[in-house]
Amino acid sequence: MKLLIDANILLDVMQKDSPNRQQFYNDSDRIWKLCETKQVEGYVSTLTIANLVYVMRKELSPEKTNEVVGILSLIFSFEKLSSIDIINASGMKWKDFEDAIQAATAKRIRCNYIITRNIRDFKDSPVPALTPAEFLARL
Repeated sequence: MKLLIDANILLDVMQKDSPNRQQFYNDSDRIWKLCETKQVEGYVSTLTIANLVYVMRKELSPEKTNEVVGILSLIFSFEKLSSIDIINASGMKWKDFEDAIQAATAKRIRCNYIITRNIRDFKDSPVPALTPAEFLARL
């Protein structure tokens, strides 16, 4: 099964001690572990990687950033951002263009689901979006 993992899931695990993330950690960590143990195929857009580094730039030194990206590359397949994703996302006319890019990428690489805590922004997605808890309940 192929999953596109949204940034908020990765951040839940990477920033687990943050008060805003603690309540989501367990389910997000289980998704991470399913990808790590290859029970599912976890894909992450290269756009997500760039966004993660941007969000965590104040917390990470350049050396730590390299380490984090290296670890992520061992667990998840990085999917390149393609011009067709941009064109297809633009045609979706969503309020959040980054989410539209995620949906377009998930469709292009034939993912079964997008795993995100922000499912309301994916209500018109060509690939169903599930929260970690919803996905885990289906296993």
